[in-house]
Order: sequence, then structure tokens, then C-alpha cells
Amino acid sequence: MDNRYPIGQFECPNEVQKKDIQMWIKEISTLPSRLNALTVSLDEIKLTKTYRENSWNVRQLIHHIVDSHLNGYMRIKLALTEENPVVKTYEESEWAGLTDYNLPVKVSLQLLKSLHERWTYLLENLTDTQLKRTYQYPDGNKMRIEQSIALYAWHGNHHFAHIQLALKD
Repeated sequence: MDNRYPIGQFECPNEVQKKDIQMWIKEISTLPSRLNALTVSLDEIKLTKTYRENSWNVRQLIHHIVDSHLNGYMRIKLALTEENPVVKTYEESEWAGLTDYNLPVKVSLQLLKSLHERWTYLLENLTDTQLKRTYQYPDGNKMRIEQSIALYAWHGNHHFAHIQLALKD
């Protein structure tokens, strides 16, 4: 198993079924409670554990998930309100070095819970037409909202698996 991709690399689906979208939304909606259950009782030592050499530690992973999902939420809202907007990327590793990554993980877990509550509500109420709306990255690659839902469901599960690996004794 490749510890960098414990659940495999993301494969962007070209064809998306309604049942897939429902499953991905469920994964997004349950991530905060799954993550909280996994990390609620961790002490400072366990929060500094990594899943492989030179990787982010558990604390950084939790804060990163929130940063990434905030960006994902905003990208979808932009796609819903603008015609194929170009979205900004960000330097994830640089963000992981900012001082707010020293905050207690409880802060990010609370934010993730609220964010995912709003995000899930939005996603569950999208029309078929809205699910086909797109945004694009600066390199010109387009992503439909339905594909973005798949991406962020995978992303949450990907880093959840990293945290599980880091906590294995």
C-alpha cells in the first residue's frame, strides 16, 4: 500500500449517476463526526504523529482539511453564481506553515462541522442543471460541480485514512 494514497488516487469521473452524488454527499456530511470521533481524545503527542516520513502531522491534516474544504465550498458557490469562473489555487504546504495551524484542532473541527452542514444542505438542493455547472483552474482544466463533489468526498476520506495511519501503533 502507498501511504501517500491509502485509498488510491482521485479518479475524476466523467459519467456521474445520481446515486454516486448521493453517496459522495453522505461522505461529505459525515466527515466531521467521523473525524471528531477519531481525534477527540488525542493528546499533544498523538497530534504530532505522521503517517509517513516528512508528511504532515495529525494536527496539520485536520487544519488542512478545513482549508481545502472551505476552498471547495467557495468554488462551488462561484460556479453557481458565475459562468465558468476561474478559481484561485493556493499553496497548501505554505498554508500548513502558518501560525493558525498551531491552534487546537477543536477550532477546526467546529468550523468543519458548521461548514459541512451548510455545504451538505447546498449540495442536496442542487438541480441537475446546477450539478453540470463548471469552474476552471488557472491551467484551463474544467470541473463540473458533480465532479467537485466526488473530489471533496475523496479528499476528506483520503486525509481521514492518513490520520488513521498516523495513529496506528
